[in-house]
Parts: sequence; structure tokens; C-alpha cells
Amino acid sequence: MSSNDKPTAAFVLSLIGGIFVLLAGFIVGVIGAIATFFVAGIGGIFGLLGMLWGIMMIIGAVMLYRSPDQHTGWGIVILVASILSWFGSAGGLVIGFLMGLIGGILGIIWHPATIFRPMATRICPYCGRVLREESKFCQHCGKQLP
Repeated sequence: MSSNDKPTAAFVLSLIGGIFVLLAGFIVGVIGAIATFFVAGIGGIFGLLGMLWGIMMIIGAVMLYRSPDQHTGWGIVILVASILSWFGSAGGLVIGFLMGLIGGILGIIWHPATIFRPMATRICPYCGRVLREESKFCQHCGKQLP
């Protein structure tokens, strides 16, 4: 399978978005744990939740690239995780959310590249114009082709 047969743009955007969400979740977790130190660090749980969404986005991105035949399912996983990233990591500082959102949508709508095959051509021996291979008469001079 060549690189043209993989959703590379969706993979890269989702992976980077997942990293942003993971890092933002870590920051929220550290700040939350410090801020709620006297309440058993319960604020850190929100950061762990944000880190979970980031990990889900990264796994979804890797699986999207490794299993392009399941692009719709992995695109949905990335999309849902990026939306949920608002709960626990502030949307990955908004950048992670946007990159995951775009990457997930690109993953859902992706389809393999088709190989472009130009139509065979031939030249009219009478007027020299380019014709389609299956032509029996020249479209320009009207003469029957050999």
C-alpha cells in the first residue's frame, strides 16, 4: 500500500491535536492537584480525564493510518475525543481541539486516491488533430479514419 492510499493529512492533524490535548490535560492535572491539595487532589482527576482524551486521539490517529479501510470508525473516535477534550484539558488549548476536529472529519470523508488514466489518443492522418482512440471519424475534418 503506497502513501497515496493512506489518510496522511488526517493522521498528522489528529496526531498533533492529540499531543496538544495530552499535554494540556497534564497541565490541568498538575494545576488541579496542587489547587485541591487539601481535598485529596481531586482536581487532578480532571487532568487525567483530559489526558485520556489525548491518548484516545493519538491511538485513533495511529489506527487511522495503519488501517485505512476502517477510516470512518477511527475518524469518529478522533472526532468524539476531540470534542470531549473540552472536559479535562480545555480543548487542548483550543489548538488540539481544532486539529483533532479537522483530522477526524478528514478521516471520515477520506477515500483512496484513484489512479488517473488519460484516455488513449490518436492523430487524424488527414488534419493532424488529436482524437480519442475509439473514434471512427475525425470530429474536425469528418473523414473516416483507417
